[in-house]
Amino acid sequence: MSVEVTWWGHATVTVEDSGVRVLTDPLFVRRLAHLRRRRGALPPAEAARADLVLVSHLHADHLHPASLARLTPGTRLVVPHGAMAAVPGLRRVATAGGLRVTELRPGEECAAGAVTVRAVSAAHDGRRLPYGPHRVPALGYVVRGAARTYFAGDTGLFEEMAAEVGPCEVALLPVGGWGPFLGHGHLDARRAAQAAARLAPCCAVPVHYGTYWPIGLDAVRPHEFHAPGQEFERQVALLAPEVTVHRLGHGESVRPKVV
Repeated sequence: MSVEVTWWGHATVTVEDSGVRVLTDPLFVRRLAHLRRRRGALPPAEAARADLVLVSHLHADHLHPASLARLTPGTRLVVPHGAMAAVPGLRRVATAGGLRVTELRPGEECAAGAVTVRAVSAAHDGRRLPYGPHRVPALGYVVRGAARTYFAGDTGLFEEMAAEVGPCEVALLPVGGWGPFLGHGHLDARRAAQAAARLAPCCAVPVHYGTYWPIGLDAVRPHEFHAPGQEFERQVALLAPEVTVHRLGHGESVRPKVV
């Protein structure tokens, strides 16, 4: 099996499997409202090249219309069911860019070339006001080609996670956030390691940390910005030593060994 994973920062990842490029939660800006990119150069133009783009939920750091506008016209875009009605900016960008939008509920699938994507649940409040999470659910995705890659989006631990995701070789797990405190519905480094223990993939890549931070809060719990990736690696060694952790730098790629 051969799959290549490139982390561009935050929750933006390219998974290349069976000749299909899958891009997750594209965010290509230096500043987003009160957040600024503190680490890593902005992703290059090639990061926007994808056959399939997955958006996990409606929060502005995951569904960012200006970043979606950089996609090649005709790109297939997968979003949670109800997203087009909830986010006018998404409708405008999709129409202007000729994006082919597919809305999925948990358990539903779509395909691109030799790759199939299945939506799974996420324990996360993904609302984009005025719509709540019950109308537009937060999702994770399982990308199945030569390997099975789970992109968790934003989620907390939930009882059915392993059963719903099913077997996977690669897990892209959020281990931090964009501020000094994580609220309900998130994974920190330890909870992400617990997720890795439950899922039992061949390897895991920590994401959603060490990229964006609120302006003016550099001195407030800075370890929450810098440390989650390394702490996740340490916790996995304790809780799931059979799982190999690939802690990537921004723009770095890995071809994980999967069996």
